[in-house]
Amino acid sequence: MIQRRPTRQVAVGDDRVGVVQIGGGKNGTTPAPVSVQSMTAGYTHEIDTCVAEINKLAAAGADIVRVAVPGKNDTQALKEVLPQVRVPIVADVHFHFGRALEAVEAGVHKIRLNPGNISDRKQVEEVIAACKQANGGAGIPIRVGVNEGSIVERKDKQKRLKELGGVFSDNKHGHFLAIMITKLEEYLDIFYDNDFYDITISAKSPDPSLVIAAYTEISKRFDHPLHLGVTHAGPKETGTIRSVVPLGHLLASGVGDTIRISYANDPVYEVEDGLELLYCLGLRKRVGVDLIGCPTCGRIQVDLFTLIQDVREKLKDLVLPIKVAVMGCIVNGPGEAEGADVAIFAGNQRGIIYVQGQKVANVPEAEILDRLMAECLAFEKKVRAGEAKLGEKVVEIAPPDPIGELGSGFDKIAAGQVGSSVTDLTIGKSE
Repeated sequence: MIQRRPTRQVAVGDDRVGVVQIGGGKNGTTPAPVSVQSMTAGYTHEIDTCVAEINKLAAAGADIVRVAVPGKNDTQALKEVLPQVRVPIVADVHFHFGRALEAVEAGVHKIRLNPGNISDRKQVEEVIAACKQANGGAGIPIRVGVNEGSIVERKDKQKRLKELGGVFSDNKHGHFLAIMITKLEEYLDIFYDNDFYDITISAKSPDPSLVIAAYTEISKRFDHPLHLGVTHAGPKETGTIRSVVPLGHLLASGVGDTIRISYANDPVYEVEDGLELLYCLGLRKRVGVDLIGCPTCGRIQVDLFTLIQDVREKLKDLVLPIKVAVMGCIVNGPGEAEGADVAIFAGNQRGIIYVQGQKVANVPEAEILDRLMAECLAFEKKVRAGEAKLGEKVVEIAPPDPIGELGSGFDKIAAGQVGSSVTDLTIGKSE
């Protein structure tokens, strides 16, 4: 079990959309599951499009959705957007503190401020006061989010040159961390002076190693929940690795309370991959099928790439975390079939299907998909009726003879490709 870092706990949401707890472990609170966030890609002032995108992200499993409010037309739109959604909404304020005040007045559930963009103490205190009175006096939290691109001074040219000189000296990370933590401390002092502690912190960068270093150091200095992310991660094809490496490292170390994986792509992928990361680490209870499949090799005898995508599509609506294994040969197939709730391993254009270790079918390749789906649905029904339990192996599977009904040994012998002893084809024995 991963030992989570204890933090204060903040609540995001209300009775209508539901409340998502973030962090915990201090002041008698129980740590909440790590939550998954995403952000709309369109304009908030395009109300129908914004609502549709928020609801799509919520349906994909997003716990919290963030929207951008750079203009007054965006904060005005929130009054029409919020009643149409059923997930807590965070307003991302860019350069004008007035947008934060308007978003709070509209009923948003959380505000995100960037110290590099809104630094005037009086303005920050106005936002704090508004957030303390929001939600019927219960208050709403604020995320203090610093990014590598915004922590260096941009208005004062002399100060900017001095800071950049430090950043680009011998120890880039050391100077960035010093600037980042210093600015966080200065900013948070404003909140503490105003008796406001419903805070989450983020410190993002496109550099995975800097992300790890920043959150590791911040976790030692502040007891607020941490929002993990890699900014400007790029397209999904490369952004997946850029994001999962540092986030997985931090989460496995117990650091992180809510995450957003950021792609230059459909944000639904951010939600799906964020959830899968948490499932793999055991930080969230899986919802839906746990599908595993072999990567294929020269032993393959069916079109496994097509089969596994078809299986994934067919099973996407199942809710129970049934473990389904789709294996393409008889070498690794038996072991995976034995460890899965429902499994198929193939050979010689056929497939044997097992349910918790018991053989239930031997079908031609063309019938594999429909029969596998039928067995999954039947097994799900048994689990719901209490007639079966997830992850409970029933019997041991004896590996099939590779020159038998699923093997191709005889064909290879006839073709003169192997000797008649078939020692290299036999699992665990020789002739």
